[in-house]
Amino acid sequence: MDNLKRRHITTYNDSFESTQYTQPVDVHVQQEKLHKPSQPHTILPQYSSNKYIAYCQQHHEVIIPTVLTILSFWTRFRLISLSQIVVWDEAHFGKFGSHYIKHDFYFDVHPPLGKILVGLSGVLAGYNGSFGFDSGSTYPDGMHYGVMRVFNAMWGALLVPLAYLTARQLNFSIKASVLTATMVLLDTALLCISRFILLDSMLLFFTCTTLYSLSKFHNYRHESFSEEWYMWLFMTGLSLGCVLSVKWVGLFAVALVGIYTVEDLWDKLGDLQMPKVTYAKHWLARILCLIILPLTVYLFSFALHFALLYKSGDGDAQMSSLFQANLEGSSLGQNPLELAYGSKLTIKNFGYGGGLLHSHIQKYPEGSKQQQITCYHHKDDNNHWIIKTPRNGNPDDYEGGSDNDNNENTPIRYVTDGDVIRLMHAPTNVNLHSHPISAPVTTGQWEVSGYGNDTVGDLQDNWKVEVVDDLAKGNDQHRIRSLTTRFRLRHVQQGCLLTANNVILPQWGFKQVEVYCDKRNRLDDPHSWWNVEEHYNDKLPPAPPNAYKSHFLQDFWHLNVAMWTSNNALVPDPDKIDILSSEPSEWPLASVGLRMCGWDDNTIKFYLLGNPIVWWSSFVSILYFVGSALFYIVRMQRNIHDLTSGQWDQFLYVGKTLFLGWFLHYIPFFMMGRVTYLHHYFPALYFSIFMGPFLLDHYTRTCSSRTQWIIFGTFFFLVITVFIYFSPLAYGMKGPVNAYAGRKWLNSWNLVD
Repeated sequence: MDNLKRRHITTYNDSFESTQYTQPVDVHVQQEKLHKPSQPHTILPQYSSNKYIAYCQQHHEVIIPTVLTILSFWTRFRLISLSQIVVWDEAHFGKFGSHYIKHDFYFDVHPPLGKILVGLSGVLAGYNGSFGFDSGSTYPDGMHYGVMRVFNAMWGALLVPLAYLTARQLNFSIKASVLTATMVLLDTALLCISRFILLDSMLLFFTCTTLYSLSKFHNYRHESFSEEWYMWLFMTGLSLGCVLSVKWVGLFAVALVGIYTVEDLWDKLGDLQMPKVTYAKHWLARILCLIILPLTVYLFSFALHFALLYKSGDGDAQMSSLFQANLEGSSLGQNPLELAYGSKLTIKNFGYGGGLLHSHIQKYPEGSKQQQITCYHHKDDNNHWIIKTPRNGNPDDYEGGSDNDNNENTPIRYVTDGDVIRLMHAPTNVNLHSHPISAPVTTGQWEVSGYGNDTVGDLQDNWKVEVVDDLAKGNDQHRIRSLTTRFRLRHVQQGCLLTANNVILPQWGFKQVEVYCDKRNRLDDPHSWWNVEEHYNDKLPPAPPNAYKSHFLQDFWHLNVAMWTSNNALVPDPDKIDILSSEPSEWPLASVGLRMCGWDDNTIKFYLLGNPIVWWSSFVSILYFVGSALFYIVRMQRNIHDLTSGQWDQFLYVGKTLFLGWFLHYIPFFMMGRVTYLHHYFPALYFSIFMGPFLLDHYTRTCSSRTQWIIFGTFFFLVITVFIYFSPLAYGMKGPVNAYAGRKWLNSWNLVD
């Protein structure tokens, strides 16, 4: 019995720590199956004879986080307004925040929650949204940009106490927990990224709350369906929804929690004494809190996004035409309802992420070498087309048609399902044309080009209109209506369909979307569906009120697909040298840094670079854990047990959680085609930071207190000393950068060169 009791005594805790974090072992297996909380054996703490030290020991769980929080806020807020220029991606996210203040619609590849919070920081700072946030520009007098930076730095500052509390939930000793928090506190990269108007501090904060909430939930696993159990399951789902709503990198946190949940439910499936109803309740609770709740938060962030951005802006073209018609200031709501010959219009591809049918004077470099036809996501005059009488058609058969546009007394002929039309590009007068020449990128399909003019051309200028349906239910689907009618344009001669499938043209096509004529006759492909967006015809009255309505879920889905499409288009340009981008293989050992602003002598310079001690030790500890776990597994297979059952379960659970958190947030970047930057590694770094103190705890558990303090003290000294030496990189370097040349430890750092 004494031996059994000793198994309950954790070897990770310092002498005055509470045993509330200990893990129950073999003797409580039956209790776990009965879902009863375990009763770990407790040790009476021994306090110092000094009353002040004893007081600190008694209240360490309040005092330590408080001190860490004060230090964190001081380091993050110190000199935060020193640089008066727009630094790095403040040019993007500050501008996005301005849109929420001005309420004009914009488009970005990230979900909206973080940018809504940036907008909130502007409101709190009394900012009116008028500043352009041009890169490198100086903030105007009277604009409290420091308040906006402080608001964003707050999220980064909270990482430190949360890191400590998370380490305690993972059963770290106090020394290891404080070391973990200190490494987060004194990492120059995490410090630097949190001091500007960016999304990364918010992303890291919600990643941190996800790990903390999951750890709390795990520690209540023997008290299933208690209030605390439900609360931390709910908080885990809420954190997942928030991190996913800031950046899609949050999907990796979702994957981590998903793996934990699947493993947990699998273990419960093997509990033959658990009633089936109870097991079903476990599933239901997780479905509600870990699937429905995060999706609800994600949906709510977009609902708030649409509610705040109710005015027409520069991102309109990424959205459906119906959505745009409901924006304040948009002219689409005044479109003439039904399409007629002689109308000038813009035509939008209905596929998610689709753009506007576009042309410009540039020619294809190969193929027909005729004028380029593309899809473009921004509105300009090159998107305008005019509906004309078909080639070889009799103008007399098209009353009010293109040949009689100047005669105001002629009747209007509306475009109907099955009509053959010709589309003339308004700025250049060429006709939308196709022929049996391979498209430039999608070579298996026919090229679409601009050819001829109003008098010069051939039958290959003719396109047949085929109605798909009308989004306004109940409308006569024989007529073509602005915004609501979805239709195909079939080439009369070739029988192929005008299509834009989000294939990006090379630089000669200005990275716009390729348009081709698809001969596969895929009638259900939305990328071959089109709708009229802008519609101009002086002979026709504007649409009646409330003729155009959009639905939230359709708008939500459309925007998310457009975000996904644009995100995938962020690929490295081989013709352009990007000194800011980096490869994932360069991140773990801090072999690369990032210049965040101009590098002249008169500019306050910031260099995004991690504390080498923090980054190097964190990555080595990840590798060391893998080796240690394999070592223990091999020895256990040979019936050699270095750890008790409880110790092994704790070692495996903590190490596996941290390793998977690092792995899931890091390795996918090797498979992404998009351009990558150093800050993409920060969520993975956060998980890896925990691994070093965890292993120090594990391997010094049998050492004397003096030896432990020497080992931990050495790490504290190195982290603090190196931080002090490298801190000017995060707080701002004044004067010639050569004065900081001694801080260039690796040749790959472009700090000076």
